[in-house]
Amino acid sequence: MDAKINKLQLRKARLAARDEIPVGDRIEKSLLMADLASEIIAFEPGEVISGFFPIKTEADIRPLMHRLKGRGARLCLPVVLDRHTIEFREIADGMPMVDTGFGTSGPGSAAPVLDPDVLLVPLSAFDATGHRIGYGAGYYDRAIAKLYAKGRSPRLIGIAFDCQQVETIPFEAHDVPLDAVLTESGLHMFQKDK
Repeated sequence: MDAKINKLQLRKARLAARDEIPVGDRIEKSLLMADLASEIIAFEPGEVISGFFPIKTEADIRPLMHRLKGRGARLCLPVVLDRHTIEFREIADGMPMVDTGFGTSGPGSAAPVLDPDVLLVPLSAFDATGHRIGYGAGYYDRAIAKLYAKGRSPRLIGIAFDCQQVETIPFEAHDVPLDAVLTESGLHMFQKDK
């Protein structure tokens, strides 16, 4: 129970710090992320990258996604199906976006469902070892577990601002560490234990 309480406190504090970033600074930092990472995120043309449209005070990675598409990525967005499940639907030119809940939009039910090779993961806090705290609903944890169960090993890149880093995240058995985190200071790679 202590880990859950600690995660709750860390989540609240780091989201409050993110909320304090003025809108103009958030835009500048988001554009800087695209500049820093658009050419160094590794993938093969045709691989699937899941991004997200920003909600609240999240980094806006749409410029980054646009550049990754220009390098040949197939893009998709997470869509909430129910209280426990998200699926990743392809973004296609001319396909309308629909309300997908939580203040965001995404491809409608006619869009192809894809298994991402790279997930750009929103988060509330991260540490220097690649552990992260999400928003508490567990959508990404379950989606990643489902991909692993299919024999997939997506690369996980957290998206955050520098102010969201903490010294240590309590690690639980179901937690999957990130391969990297992208902030306004760069793409920070982590060593995963084998």
